[in-house]
Amino acid sequence: MRFWDSSAVVPLLVEQDASDRVAGWVDTDHAVVLWTLTSVEVASALRRLVRERALREALALEAEARMDEMARACHVVVDIDTVKTVARRLLRLHTLRAFDALQLAAAMQWAEGHPDGRILCTLDGRLAEAARREGFVVPA
Repeated sequence: MRFWDSSAVVPLLVEQDASDRVAGWVDTDHAVVLWTLTSVEVASALRRLVRERALREALALEAEARMDEMARACHVVVDIDTVKTVARRLLRLHTLRAFDALQLAAAMQWAEGHPDGRILCTLDGRLAEAARREGFVVPA
């Protein structure tokens, strides 16, 4: 079972440079863990790609539907109050953006505070560094 940050989810849903890389991660372990608000960040990323004309609207809508299917089929961390508290601590310790701190906090919640050996899938460099410092394994 692996925790997936939205930066790694997007290339699963639409073709990008990292799509083969993340497909290999999911082939290794199909059990996905997401934070409850990951679909919002994924929708934001898809909308940005549409605005930049890097993705057609029809493909974005298909990707959003696949995101919804994925969220229904996997384990979702929903304890927002605990995640917020942990995220605030993580922001004091690491150079993270707010949503990345929330993602890492959700992963910490999933790991029950003991991330050693747990896998966090991300393509975000700052999040990967913070996750490693917290004890997660981050695939290359």
